[in-house]
Amino acid sequence: MQYPIDLSTLLSSESGEIPRQLESFALLSLGVIESLMNGSLQPKDSIPFFFHGQNCRYIRKLGSKPGDEIMGRGVQLADLFDALPSEEAQREFERELAVMRGLCARLLKKRRLVA
Repeated sequence: MQYPIDLSTLLSSESGEIPRQLESFALLSLGVIESLMNGSLQPKDSIPFFFHGQNCRYIRKLGSKPGDEIMGRGVQLADLFDALPSEEAQREFERELAVMRGLCARLLKKRRLVA
């Protein structure tokens, strides 16, 4: 991926409404997670593309614990393959993606309850 996603630019069009921004973030994150799962995006490439510091700070500023956790887990995905044997790393990678999907679902469910 040549150009990184800038969440502050992308989500600011949501009229400053934090629940809408978090809903859009969750949907976008699900796309990134799916790309990681099917191999079209590599864990090491996902950091400069999506899980970079600027986006982490933006999501933290929105005050969402699930959002912050999604970003934190995403930042660490590539480290799994450096720290663990390949089979164990792959299992842990898939487990982390499943947790991240669940966090996205939590954000979307919150939005449904509020709307």
